Amino acid sequence: MDRGSASGEAGRSDSREETEDERADRRWQELVQEIRVTQTGVQILFGFLLTVVFTPAFQKLGQTDKTIYIVTVVLGALATGALIGPVAFHRIVSGRRIKPLVVAWASRLTFLGLVLLLATLISALFLILRTATHDGFVPYLVAGVFAWYLACWFVLPLWARFRYTSADSSDIP
Repeated sequence: MDRGSASGEAGRSDSREETEDERADRRWQELVQEIRVTQTGVQILFGFLLTVVFTPAFQKLGQTDKTIYIVTVVLGALATGALIGPVAFHRIVSGRRIKPLVVAWASRLTFLGLVLLLATLISALFLILRTATHDGFVPYLVAGVFAWYLACWFVLPLWARFRYTSADSSDIP
């Protein structure tokens, strides 16, 4: 007798005893909570970046620093779009009975948003430290922060994923 039959409910197939729809609902709620954390940070950073161009100090920047600023603003805009994208995706397809697919796509957009947020933060840090110090150690300091972000955001989670889970335990692409 399979778990679905033992529990008396057909369609239940995982260790949480939830249907595919229930799993999609739970994963959607988890994803929305994760997005809330990142959206707030990226929106504050992006809003701050948008105001910089209107300050007198911006006009004194050299062309290289202005180029770094433009790249940083574009990265911030892309990160904002990717992190808000899942909400628009969900709203547009809501009620179409494709929530597992929506969760998978929203998860991909969120991951892309995290990568773009990482690039935005590193670019902004580089610009700020270049402007504040004009020292040759700035690239090394930024590289150290970049390595820290990589370790916290990607290396540690991937290590835990491979160390403590089996290859067949993840069904989200």
